[in-house]
Amino acid sequence: MFSLPDVPKLPSVSVSPSGEIVEGSSVNLTCSSDANPATNYTWYKENQTLLQTPGGSYHFPSIRPEDGGHYHCKSENKYGQINSSSIFINVQYAPKLPSVSVSPSGEIIEGSSVNVTCSSDANPAANYSWFKENQTLIQGPGEKVHFPSISSKDSGIYHCKSENKYGLINSSSLIIDVQYAPKLPSVSVSPSGEIMEGSSVTLTCSSDANPAANYTWYKENLLQTPVGSYHFPSISPEDGGHYHCKSENKYGQISSSSLFINVQCKYKTFASGL
Repeated sequence: MFSLPDVPKLPSVSVSPSGEIVEGSSVNLTCSSDANPATNYTWYKENQTLLQTPGGSYHFPSIRPEDGGHYHCKSENKYGQINSSSIFINVQYAPKLPSVSVSPSGEIIEGSSVNVTCSSDANPAANYSWFKENQTLIQGPGEKVHFPSISSKDSGIYHCKSENKYGLINSSSLIIDVQYAPKLPSVSVSPSGEIMEGSSVTLTCSSDANPAANYTWYKENLLQTPVGSYHFPSISPEDGGHYHCKSENKYGQISSSSLFINVQCKYKTFASGL
C-alpha cells in the first residue's frame, strides 16, 4: 500500500527498565515516531544535545547520579520535525560519604549553644544516626544534634551514619572539645596523718579545667608558690597554718577550701621536781 510522505508524528519516549533506576544499572531511553520517510532522532538533556541517531535509542551502560534529569527527543525528516514530551530520569543511589561540621566553629565554651550537622548526598534522602564513642545518641531524618547549653561532659568523639534502602556509610570522626573554667579545686597533704617537724611534706592542688589550669598556693592569703604542688623538704613549726590554692585559666578562676597544717614538734622537754 502506498504511503504519502508526511512530517513526523508526536514521538513516544520510554525508559527500560521501567520502575526504579538504581546507580550502576544499564538503562536505555527509546524514542519512536511514525513518519514517512523514516526520521532521524536527537536526544537532549535539559536542552543540551546528547546524541543524533537513526535508531532512536540512548544507552547508559552504567548510569550515574549525575545522569539524572529531564530528557526529550526530537524526531525529524525532510518534511518537518517535532519534539517529544519530557521524561524525567530519577537515579536512586546509596548515601555518599557524609560530611560533619560543628557550629559555631572555633572554640566551644561550656554553656554555649552548639549544633553538630551531618550531611550526605543520597537518593532517596538519607536517615541519620549520631554516635558518641559508638553509643547511639539520636536517630531520625534530621541531620542535626543540638546542645542548647553544652557541658564539659559533652566532650568526646562523635560520628554520624547516613542510611537509605540502598546502603549505609559512616562519617569520619568529629572531636568536640568543650572549654571551661576550673571547677572547685581539691587539696590534699602527703603524708596524711600527723605531720612531724623535719619530715618531707607535699601539698597538692588539682582542679578539672580545659585548658589545664595554673595553680597558686597561699598561706594566710600571702603568695607562696605559683605551681600545683607545694613541697616542704623539712617542715618546721613555723610552716604550720592555713593554706589554700587558686586554680585559674583564661575562662575563670576559683579558690579551694582551706587546708590546716599542724606541725608536731619532734622533741618535747619535761621538767621534773627535786
